[in-house]
Amino acid sequence: QVQLVESGGGSVQAEDSLRLSCAASGLPFSRYIVGWFRQAPGKEREFVGTISWSSETTYYADSVKGRFTISGDNAKNTVYLQMNSLKPEDTAVYYCAAREGTYSSGSYYYTKNYQYAYWGQGTQVTVSS
Repeated sequence: QVQLVESGGGSVQAEDSLRLSCAASGLPFSRYIVGWFRQAPGKEREFVGTISWSSETTYYADSVKGRFTISGDNAKNTVYLQMNSLKPEDTAVYYCAAREGTYSSGSYYYTKNYQYAYWGQGTQVTVSS
């Protein structure tokens, strides 16, 4: 049974940092693509970033590029979302998701909700000004 569990959310001030974790069981991240998404109240879920573990390839939404970084710990089967210079508009529930596959040079990047098969329950991030 595949399970993704996010943690690390909380309430912070603008310009602070947070690191979210996505721990997986039932699937080896080494053979999967992981995506981070977020959903603010009253808005649709949006893409944040994605990583292909095997190729160490990452891709980010323009809104977080340069501030957020995705990385992984193979030994812990965990993917991280490091969020720096947080802004109030980053307030949302953050979700990790996974699908089989890998990225290579020049790859198409998976940025749509329906392209991911497995989802975590989400963790709340609140950024106040």
